[in-house]
Amino acid sequence: MTNAPASISRMPNPGQFVPELSDISAALFRATGNHSVPRTTISLVHLRAGQIVHNTYLTILNTAFLRKAGETEERITAVSSWQDAPYFTPAERAALALVEATLQPAPRGQERVPDELYAEVAEHYDEKALATLTIAIGQINFFIALAVIGKPQPVASLADQQWD
Repeated sequence: MTNAPASISRMPNPGQFVPELSDISAALFRATGNHSVPRTTISLVHLRAGQIVHNTYLTILNTAFLRKAGETEERITAVSSWQDAPYFTPAERAALALVEATLQPAPRGQERVPDELYAEVAEHYDEKALATLTIAIGQINFFIALAVIGKPQPVASLADQQWD
């Protein structure tokens, strides 16, 4: 049995060419790190986003964040089927439903985020937390573009070298 060759990132690290990228990234992490939404919830949302767009880099990275935070393998594994998994709080379920609605096409003629879903999320998150959760979804969307276009190497930590 032979090992598959390591894949190489499709493009060089964009931060080499646009140094402001690190400022943007740091600002987004600061904005979502205001403690109004648990970091675990944000990582669950980011993991689900990586799964939805079928991106290995984002999936491995956010799985590692959750493991480092002490999350169980059952919860991490069940993110892909969260709707029928018994491991998530109502607030986490609302956040996962919101990221799915944001990233997946709505049925024809319907809104991606209908009023009912917004109301459900608002039951679990106050105005600051809802704004933070919305920014966290925008944050992962920003990184989705970099990840699916640039195809960085999968890593378990942002400290690891992901662009080659």
